[in-house]
Amino acid sequence: MEEAKKSILLRVYLVYLGILLFAIAIMGRVIYIQSFESAELMEQAKKQEISWFDVEAIRGNICSDDGTLLATSIPIFDIRMDVCTDSLTDEIFRQNVDSLAYRLSILFRDRTPSQYRDELREARKNKERYYLIKRKITYPELKALRKFPIFRRGKYKGGLIVIPHYQRELPYKELAKRTIGYESSDEANRVFVGLEGFFSEDLQGMTGKRLMRKVGNSTWVPLDLENELEPQNGDDIITTIDINIQDLAQRALLKELITDSADHGCMVVMEVATGHIKAIANLKRVGRNSYEEGYNYAIGESTEPGSTFKLVSFLVALEDGKVDLNTPVATGNGEVIYSRRKMSDSHRGGYGTITAQEVFEKSSNVGTSQIIVNAYKSEPQKYIDGIYKLGIQNLLGLQISGEGQPNIKDTKDKFWSKLSLPWISIGYEVAMTPLQLLTFYNAVANNGTMVKPMLVKEIHRNGQVVTRFETEVINPAICSPATIAKAKIMLLGVVEHGTATNIKNPVYKIAGKTGTAQVAKNNKGYGNKGGSVEYKGSFVGFFPVEDPKYSMIVVINNPKKGKYYGASIAGPVFKEVSDHLYARHPEIQYSASKDTIYPLMPSAKAGKRKDIEQLYGALGMNAVSTSPNALWARPQLMQQSISLLPETMVQGIMPDVTGMGMKDAVYLLEKNGLHVIVSGKGSVVSQSIAPGTIVLKGTDVQIDLALKPKPKPMEEKPEA
Repeated sequence: MEEAKKSILLRVYLVYLGILLFAIAIMGRVIYIQSFESAELMEQAKKQEISWFDVEAIRGNICSDDGTLLATSIPIFDIRMDVCTDSLTDEIFRQNVDSLAYRLSILFRDRTPSQYRDELREARKNKERYYLIKRKITYPELKALRKFPIFRRGKYKGGLIVIPHYQRELPYKELAKRTIGYESSDEANRVFVGLEGFFSEDLQGMTGKRLMRKVGNSTWVPLDLENELEPQNGDDIITTIDINIQDLAQRALLKELITDSADHGCMVVMEVATGHIKAIANLKRVGRNSYEEGYNYAIGESTEPGSTFKLVSFLVALEDGKVDLNTPVATGNGEVIYSRRKMSDSHRGGYGTITAQEVFEKSSNVGTSQIIVNAYKSEPQKYIDGIYKLGIQNLLGLQISGEGQPNIKDTKDKFWSKLSLPWISIGYEVAMTPLQLLTFYNAVANNGTMVKPMLVKEIHRNGQVVTRFETEVINPAICSPATIAKAKIMLLGVVEHGTATNIKNPVYKIAGKTGTAQVAKNNKGYGNKGGSVEYKGSFVGFFPVEDPKYSMIVVINNPKKGKYYGASIAGPVFKEVSDHLYARHPEIQYSASKDTIYPLMPSAKAGKRKDIEQLYGALGMNAVSTSPNALWARPQLMQQSISLLPETMVQGIMPDVTGMGMKDAVYLLEKNGLHVIVSGKGSVVSQSIAPGTIVLKGTDVQIDLALKPKPKPMEEKPEA
């Protein structure tokens, strides 16, 4: 019995000893690993790390008012290869690597076939599972690549790994580029400007998730596409921009900037009733005759407006009863001294005594300042309060960032002086952006109702409207209807017999105001006392006067070819755009003319200007060309007069051939490199490609022709 007990205890002790030795061995192994193998094992663990990564959503589109794409996301792809995928045997790799290298070299043209072959072999030798072939390839390149040797076997058998990304594209390139927006060049922070930035939250959508496994020091491979959390694509932004008007405005502005060798300029076209911005062009000189959109001057550049501000002064004085259109104003010899500083008119010798309306039409600095100084010298704050009632001292609160701050100081400002009242009256010592000034003029055109300018009218999600932006009234009545009526008379007078007669049109009426301002540089003031002076010419107005549809502003900065008056550099741009808008929009023509004789006058097709002039000449009628040097023209009839509006033809831009005969239309289109398909007979009534569209040589375009119906004979009414 005693022996059995000892035997059992011995066995127990042996078991305990074994456990102890095993524990000591484990602890020793742990200590050894911690001391000698921890770094290597940690490195292996990192290589096997699994984590969730963001999957970018497709950014929403930015569209014009009719849905045309202005900014969109196009797919691009990174191409990688699992060179050691299980189904890719050594034999298959050896047989096809030369052909694959050759095809890659032909497609991308960045390396020779031998370089591609050596790199693929090296990657195979190193057992790379995520070898980079090429970054940022296009979809057509990807389609071709999928047919290459090895890659045609697919993802698992051929090791082809396609990583999609999206790149922002502007189909119309420079057209409204700064307003539409783009991604800044700062790679550290993804920042968008323009509408891209302001509506970024709507456009960017919701990011998805993807499970990735780390297979190298900095290489991550997707585990399984089925584990992805799908991203939600961004919403689409529908702007107010009309791409055809935008193209027209930008080309007209560019032409004048090149002609004047100007530093920069801008133009805005706005619908009077809605405040919808149909075009906004901003161009800065970057080369001898090269301009591009780099800064939004129309929205962000707040400077002294000059003479275009005189309408503000006149509205305040008219509203307060300080002056009327026929009030005589003594301008003397065109010079006046305020606190030892001389103010002069551009017309040498002055105008003598003229009416207040003539002061405005001739843009007399002396006359305008005399009206304001005589009326408000004892109470200058009342003049400033009158300006504030108009509402032009406030930010507009636009649908885009970067609006310049308007600056209209009052008498309590530390910079107010005895010179402030006369100089503010003519547009100095104040600051406004072109769009803020246009909004004020648009209110006059809109019978006193000031509306907020709009750049975006809707937000769409999956084709459905989720947000609609309605026209917002900033000020329901900037002044009385009587004052508005007088303002329109003055603005019309500027064009009819004032400083802007060069843009007078016999077909429809334009109302507006010229502006020429000195812009002091380097904070050294004006003149030749060390300050480098630049000039800014502008024209702002609306048309047709009878029922305004569009208001526009043009600003040309620092011209260098001798011309700098607003009438001579900004006025022609305004006129070119207004002429085309009038010619292309029947509703404007209707509002501009209710003459009963109009339908009785013979009409002619659009075509060569000389041919049309000869046609009307043979009928004993005089057709007046608004641009005598134009090769092509479109006749417009109004109030027993015939005006020939120029038809601008630009290579690569689809012309408007509606209303032309087949011969002229086919000639124009084929000259532009297009293949013409003709249907019907008579005059062109429609074309398959909209005017102003960018077209490539060889593009097919169909034109439909039709005969005008003969008028029915008038029925004789029985005598009473």
